[in-house]
Amino acid sequence: MQYRIQTQLTIVFLLCFVLFSGMKKADKSIYHKAWIDFNKNGVKDIFEDPTQNVDSRVKNLLSLMNVEEKTCQMATLYGYARVLKDELPTKEWKNCVWKDGIANIDEHLNTIWNQPKTHTQYSYPYNVHAEAINAVQKWFVEETRMGIPVDFTNEGVHGLCHKKATPLPAPIGIGSTWNKDLVYKAGKMVGSEAKALGYTNVYAPILDVARDQRWGRVLECYGEEPFHIAEMGKQMTLGIQSQGVASTLKHFAVYSIPKGARDGDARTDPHVAPREMHQLHLYPFRRVIQEAKPMGIMSSYNDYDGVPVTASHYFLTELLREQFGFQGYVVSDSEAVEYVSDKHHVAEDYKEAVRQVVEAGLNVRTTFRTAESYIEPLRELIAEGKLSMKTIDARVGEVLAVKFRLGLFDQPYVENPKESDKLVHTDENEALSKQINQESMVLLKNENNFLPLEINNLKKILVTGPLADEISFTYSRYGPADNPSVSVYQGIKKYAAGKAQVDYSKGCDIVDPNWPGSEIIPEPLSLEEQAGINAAVEKAKQSDVIIAVVGEDEKRVGETKSRTSLGLPGRQFQLVQALYVTGKPVVLVLINGQPLSINWENRFLPAILEAWFPSTVAGEVIAETLFGDYNPGGKLSVTFPKTVGQIPLNFPFKPGSQAGQPGEGPNGYGNTRVLGPLYPFGYGLSYTTFAYRNLKVNPKQANSQAEIQVSFELSNTGAREGDEVVQLYLKDEVSSVTTYESQLRGFERVHLLPGETKTVHFTLYPDDLALLDKNMNWTVEPGKFKIMIGSSSVDIRLKGVFEIQSK
Repeated sequence: MQYRIQTQLTIVFLLCFVLFSGMKKADKSIYHKAWIDFNKNGVKDIFEDPTQNVDSRVKNLLSLMNVEEKTCQMATLYGYARVLKDELPTKEWKNCVWKDGIANIDEHLNTIWNQPKTHTQYSYPYNVHAEAINAVQKWFVEETRMGIPVDFTNEGVHGLCHKKATPLPAPIGIGSTWNKDLVYKAGKMVGSEAKALGYTNVYAPILDVARDQRWGRVLECYGEEPFHIAEMGKQMTLGIQSQGVASTLKHFAVYSIPKGARDGDARTDPHVAPREMHQLHLYPFRRVIQEAKPMGIMSSYNDYDGVPVTASHYFLTELLREQFGFQGYVVSDSEAVEYVSDKHHVAEDYKEAVRQVVEAGLNVRTTFRTAESYIEPLRELIAEGKLSMKTIDARVGEVLAVKFRLGLFDQPYVENPKESDKLVHTDENEALSKQINQESMVLLKNENNFLPLEINNLKKILVTGPLADEISFTYSRYGPADNPSVSVYQGIKKYAAGKAQVDYSKGCDIVDPNWPGSEIIPEPLSLEEQAGINAAVEKAKQSDVIIAVVGEDEKRVGETKSRTSLGLPGRQFQLVQALYVTGKPVVLVLINGQPLSINWENRFLPAILEAWFPSTVAGEVIAETLFGDYNPGGKLSVTFPKTVGQIPLNFPFKPGSQAGQPGEGPNGYGNTRVLGPLYPFGYGLSYTTFAYRNLKVNPKQANSQAEIQVSFELSNTGAREGDEVVQLYLKDEVSSVTTYESQLRGFERVHLLPGETKTVHFTLYPDDLALLDKNMNWTVEPGKFKIMIGSSSVDIRLKGVFEIQSK
């Protein structure tokens, strides 16, 4: 404790030294009551007047800026120690390109998990971090000519990417909660922690539609269905921005389906037809932009139909701003600008790539390169007359407008840094995190109600598998770096303390030495591998129940880590089979970032729990779920295929596109392929049961712009309290173009006590009925629509019909 206090005092002294003696003290007169003299001219200019509107302030500020200052507002400075070598300002900064300002500083002083070079004494305690961010902001306000504040950006899809912020499970787990209210609270938490620490812009949520289960970033998406993603993303955005922090949506657009799910060095060539692009991949962005007004967009590095998105005027201006109404600024995903020339080869050199992206509508280049590597060619293009000042002013003005909307010109600093210690990772936030982890659990199989386990009936429990006593999957490069974590084995051991003996055996590693090649050419087990499995089997024989924790770790899924197979990696399948042969019941706990084709496991094992990539409370939450203290109610937001040979296999789908094969008749020559999903979209079991009844649809006939009211009664008919995710699907019976077999158009997570009944209400809006007609215009066509209410996309319990009348 004494050492910690001394360390904190040292850090505070260093901060004070930087602030008050390490550089020239600014004239204190720049800080006036209710305004700041940013350009230090002794006059309250329009841009410095909080009573003026944003447009007027932007116009005035632009008129006072020179070319050097404007181009500096078009680049990101990556924080310590990605590009920026200094934790705090130094005298040398006066010789750097950012002496004229900078658009944003990304991930400064946050401490990134598994990247030791980013670890810093200024990330924690929280008040020290806030003071450090203030010191950097103070330099830009006081030491640059125009004093334009910095937008401090940071990642936030697993919780805020900071050393000890509150962690969240992977987005695929958040998506599996289907709980909109909970996601809003998660966004509010991320936004409030960012604000307290000095970050003003969070790169979240991810709105990519994960249509290929082999793609490595499935775990960072909410799911595969655009309506579900839009609803979840909308709430996350609203939650973040409710705290006065910008939300930057990722990744615009058609990013999540590179050809063959090949990521890594590829990241190009999505095979998506125009109508499908609008109905699936652009739908969440359009909805969230129009309904939640995010202040940021990240443009993707892929092409679409031969044109790089970041160099596309159609995507960044016509679609994003003119059609969707986006009013914020666009940052590039890493290397998106460089790829225009280096990968896509549609520009003869990098400088021409810079010109193309600026003309297209990119505001800020963001990548792990020096800021001057973008700013210098920008200035050359302007001097050569290849980029007009009108275009530059438009791009810079959009950046400045966000800074005004964020209040950076009225209060550029964390107002009370000491308060951050009371605002970040609070007990309340930790409880919220645990709830999100709980609600992300999806029960995939529970034969004869094998779960929940009754702890009083068990003497010996074996927890085995390569992920049983592992915690690396509870951390993310895009989330908090250094919070205490509990493995599944430790969680179960603690839960069963004094009631049952809990043993552990690893069984095998995540992968074998020849993986992933061994997925193509199987190799016999080595003596060491066989010994590991044998050791687990011997302990299994002495146990009453086996809990096998298997799946993928952070080295198997994520950015650039697309897979060839969707089976359990390495020797895990052999381990599970060997455990089954003992005759002892095996409960499978899946830790994974994408759907796995666990066909054998589903057929032969009595119970399977999908946990995805939970955060640091993994062991506690999984133990409580397995032993019945918590009743799982999550639903799958992605389809589980039986084999990669079925891909693409998703919801929604066009009529007949996922149908079977005729065994008889003129075209029937026998069945030659595996059909149907292993687990369908929207699927998930519970320890209780639910009944649906009394569907009401009103009106039964309506005009195209009317709202349709839908209600029904939901009852808990079991003995335990639990959650049911009710889902509303819609089918357009006859249309001018082919529409999907059905589409999700409503969902709610409902908690019910045993015997309790609630009435659930949905409202269908014209946008829910709209399709893209032959001329690619959104329209609501007359005709009959079928409403289907159910527990999953295939488990439909109630059906109704209404009709849209012709004019």
